[in-house]
Amino acid sequence: MAQDSAASRSLPERISFPDEEVKILELWEQLNAFHKSLELSKDRKPFTFYDGPPFATGLPHHGHILAGTIKDTVTRYAHQTGHYVERRFGWDCHGLPVENEINKKLQVTTKEQVLEMGIDKYNAECRSIVQRYTSEWERVVKRIGRWIDCKNDYKTMEPWYMESVWNVFRTIFDKDLVYRGYKILPYSTACTTSLSNFEANLDYRDTPDPSVIVNFPLVEDQTVAFLAWTTTPWTLPSNLALCVNATMDYVKVKDTKTEKFYILAEARLCQVYPKMTKKGYKGGEYEILEKMKGATLVGKKYVPLFDCYKDWPNAFRVLSDNYVSDSGGTGIVHNAPTYGEDDYRVCVREGVSDKFSVPDPLDDNGVFTDAVPLVKGLHVKKADDVICQYLKNHDRLVSKGTEVHSYPFCYRSGTPLIYRAIPGWFVNVERIRDRIVANNKETYWVPSFVQEKRFHNWLVDGKDWNISRGRFWGTPLPLWVSEDYEEVVCVGSIAELEELTGEKVSDLHREFIDHLTIPSKEGKGVLRRVPEVFDCWFESGSMPYAQQHYPFENKAKFEANFPADFVAEGLDQTRGWFYTLMVLSTALFDKPAFKNLIVNGLVLAEDGRKMSKSLKNFTDPEEILQKYGADALRLYLINSPVVRAEPLKFQAQGVLGVIREIFLPWFNSARFFAQQATRLQLETGVAFVPNREAALASKNVMDAWIIAALHNLIKFVHEEMTAYRLYTVVPRLVSFIGQLTNWYVRLNRPRLKGSAGSEEAAVALSALYEVQYNLAKIMAPFTPFFTEYMYQFLRQFHPNVVNGAGKDLAEDADGVSPSVHFLMLPDFDASCVDEDVEALMKNLQSVVEMGRVVRERRTISLKNPVKKVIVVSNKEKTLEGLRHLETYLHDELNMRDLEFSIDEKEWCVLKAEANSRALGRRLGKALSGVKKLIAQMTHDDVAAYVSSGSVTLDGHELTGDDLLVKREFKGDTKIYEADVSADGSLMVVIDTREDEELKMQGCAREVITRVQKLRKKAGLVVQDKIHVYFSEKGEKGPITTAIQSFLPMIASTLGTAPAPMSLKPDHNVLAKHAATMPVDEFTAFVASMKFDDVKAALEFADASVTARSMTAKVSLKANVDVFLDAKAFAKAAGKPELAWLAAEA
Repeated sequence: MAQDSAASRSLPERISFPDEEVKILELWEQLNAFHKSLELSKDRKPFTFYDGPPFATGLPHHGHILAGTIKDTVTRYAHQTGHYVERRFGWDCHGLPVENEINKKLQVTTKEQVLEMGIDKYNAECRSIVQRYTSEWERVVKRIGRWIDCKNDYKTMEPWYMESVWNVFRTIFDKDLVYRGYKILPYSTACTTSLSNFEANLDYRDTPDPSVIVNFPLVEDQTVAFLAWTTTPWTLPSNLALCVNATMDYVKVKDTKTEKFYILAEARLCQVYPKMTKKGYKGGEYEILEKMKGATLVGKKYVPLFDCYKDWPNAFRVLSDNYVSDSGGTGIVHNAPTYGEDDYRVCVREGVSDKFSVPDPLDDNGVFTDAVPLVKGLHVKKADDVICQYLKNHDRLVSKGTEVHSYPFCYRSGTPLIYRAIPGWFVNVERIRDRIVANNKETYWVPSFVQEKRFHNWLVDGKDWNISRGRFWGTPLPLWVSEDYEEVVCVGSIAELEELTGEKVSDLHREFIDHLTIPSKEGKGVLRRVPEVFDCWFESGSMPYAQQHYPFENKAKFEANFPADFVAEGLDQTRGWFYTLMVLSTALFDKPAFKNLIVNGLVLAEDGRKMSKSLKNFTDPEEILQKYGADALRLYLINSPVVRAEPLKFQAQGVLGVIREIFLPWFNSARFFAQQATRLQLETGVAFVPNREAALASKNVMDAWIIAALHNLIKFVHEEMTAYRLYTVVPRLVSFIGQLTNWYVRLNRPRLKGSAGSEEAAVALSALYEVQYNLAKIMAPFTPFFTEYMYQFLRQFHPNVVNGAGKDLAEDADGVSPSVHFLMLPDFDASCVDEDVEALMKNLQSVVEMGRVVRERRTISLKNPVKKVIVVSNKEKTLEGLRHLETYLHDELNMRDLEFSIDEKEWCVLKAEANSRALGRRLGKALSGVKKLIAQMTHDDVAAYVSSGSVTLDGHELTGDDLLVKREFKGDTKIYEADVSADGSLMVVIDTREDEELKMQGCAREVITRVQKLRKKAGLVVQDKIHVYFSEKGEKGPITTAIQSFLPMIASTLGTAPAPMSLKPDHNVLAKHAATMPVDEFTAFVASMKFDDVKAALEFADASVTARSMTAKVSLKANVDVFLDAKAFAKAAGKPELAWLAAEA
């Protein structure tokens, strides 16, 4: 693009935004633009940005493009407001996502299989796929216009990165914030590892599970049984206790149907007898024999369900704890200490089991071992039905149903998690929880509710973090321990490990260090490394330090720029990366890891479901980029609820809408500027050079207004970007583009075309250039491609380029800079804003828009003039300002006469209504009386209220918005139509009567429209001179009359006076419109010259010319044939074979 347009000060009639973006990428490649921008800004104040590392095992999707767009926009803005912004891409290389891929490839399902093949071979396989899609990622990242360093990236599997992770761990270990514990943790049977609590919260699904009530006969009287409810029958073989609430009421009942005796909570009888909750229940299903408090049940023994652990000491008795409630179940909870957090806590407290000894009949894959012969070899979920059938056969199953509840799934394998007692290494989050909460309050989030509600609530309930995983491909925990775990050495660096072991270390993965031992200082032989690796979230949470290889390198640099100025990721990271960043930074430095944060929501398919390849319910991102371009996609995403952490139903049509609403009007306004700059150059013989001083000093109200609007936009963008509110910028941009194209350019068109002389045209073009040039700069962070395209075009006009004034300027100077992205964004200039001018333009627009509304109501085309427009206002200053803009009002509203009236009473009646919402709270019961008095107010009473701002009724002073004032038109609606502005300050009245003169004027305007359309179809440009000839049936019909009556208006617009068909040269016909009076159907013919290829063009006479024609049906309410000059077409076509015709006088 840059090379194409740099050679010309014009723009094409049509533009392909995706094609131009590809050319811009080529330009940036030639300039080495990103690295050049870093070089130019290296001495500026740093702006620190952390990029959360994605996994390269999957292709980038719309969510990645969204996050990348947010990050790129903010960091570009920081760069262009005077900062040095280092941007470095990173990759998450370890953990379950990678191991899952390899397990599928190698058909590995157990840890034993990995150990059999060898950790070295397994990890080599993992390493081989870690960057499978790196090239695809880099291609998409580059294509969306994101400037970030992908060559100097960081990878969590690099030894230097892993070493910094070790240092992070060593630091918090030395602060006594790490301990080994045995806890109930979320466990993935598919991945054979425990997960952290926040990982377990990443994927909750509504899931059907068995809902069973089981009886536990008392040892003392086996005719009576406790009833317990569970949705996990597979845990019943591990039952060691029952738990009640000592303060709750329990009952002994007789089931009248089975004549069995049960004990359960009185409030939970409905769980066993659900009919009792229905209206009209008559009872009779059970009989209450005895009531007791839960405390009386404590200590009672019951008969085990299974023999697996029948000899377990201190088991199979009733315990008590307050976690048992009457909100569900039977009020008696079955305790399997291996599989429930409360179960474990209570059983350990009561001596049923100890911390490191609980019954666990499952292997690593969640499959029953021979500890429970009944279900040996079955996965826990498949064992449910077998266990239920066993209970039924042994008369222990009271009822069985299905319960649909929200249940956690493994976020990597998509399989249900179980909760299981696991030994592991934990960060003591609870000890520093208050500091984490306090540090969160020091940060700024957009939107704030995520920080104040979702994230805050997660933090205040934060549990100790299990950072160990029983896996293979990850950073190993740097802990060497004795067999009894009493002696522990935490290693913090490669050098320290080499010193302690006496071995050279080249890599920190398991296969390189698991065999290393450290001599015991306590006489316990040798210390061996624990088998676990780090939770990969610990590694990504260490990214601020590890990407700099801190503290081994870049120590001063890191410490000077921490915390980061900015991070951004999706809503799910509130329980992921954002959380781990905050925990680790608090543990290390008692600081948050970042100052400012943007949270984006989830990008969904158009049907509101998650985007799914199997469902094929979304368009591939690269297809969107190829069809619509990156800028349109960027603005579509930034302008959506997703930037406010809300979900977005992605619609490709929305991306197309951005092109139509923003980029095409923006492009067309620039193209119009180019056409008029060329026209002015042809007229004056001098290349147009914008004069900024003349533009800013212009007394023309339109120039002053659009420059004021530009600076208000600049101010707004800076304010919103400083507050990280990206989503507010696009609506304001849309509004400004509309102001520029629909108001400034349209209303100023005659002046820009030279109607007021070349000097005034130059001033107008300078003002338009000032707007276009600064618009390209201020929008550069948001739409990097199109703003570059515009800059490369506009810089050709810049005085620093045209006059050579910038030859001694720096590379990031205006016009001289080879890229818009090297420039600083424009600053807001308050001196360019004139509030009176803005108010005047607001009134002008209001009058024009009301006039259009009135025309639409009466179905009067804008081409047809109306008899009279009356502008009504009770403010003389408003009317006086509008009188200075009469020319614009005439052009826009197309009327014969324009009047201004300050007498509201002549045209409308003022009426007032009570604002009940405002007055209700204040007046209470007195409101009804005041309402009656308001209804009695006359026009003059209401006018006085509007003028003074207050009125007293029944002793109550009403001011401001207490009254709602309405204006009702009182003119003759058979003649007039009216509309009132939103604020009630203006009324527009139109006399809708039509006479012959108005009809003729409308016809003349229709002729102009048809000729202009014909000129466009012929491919002519503004500078091409044309001759127009017309004819109609009859010697002098209405068309001829209209043309003769309004010849000055027609000639001024077309640049030529239409002549009768009798004056048309025979050989000069180019194109034709034809219509038959009086019908509305009108057929347009466009004929272009076509020569026989066999002979040389100069040998042909006119008779040798044939014609091609295109037809299109349009509407014209009169009959006329119109012809354009063929000479102009031949010149515009630029074809050698038409040279003789182009030269013809």
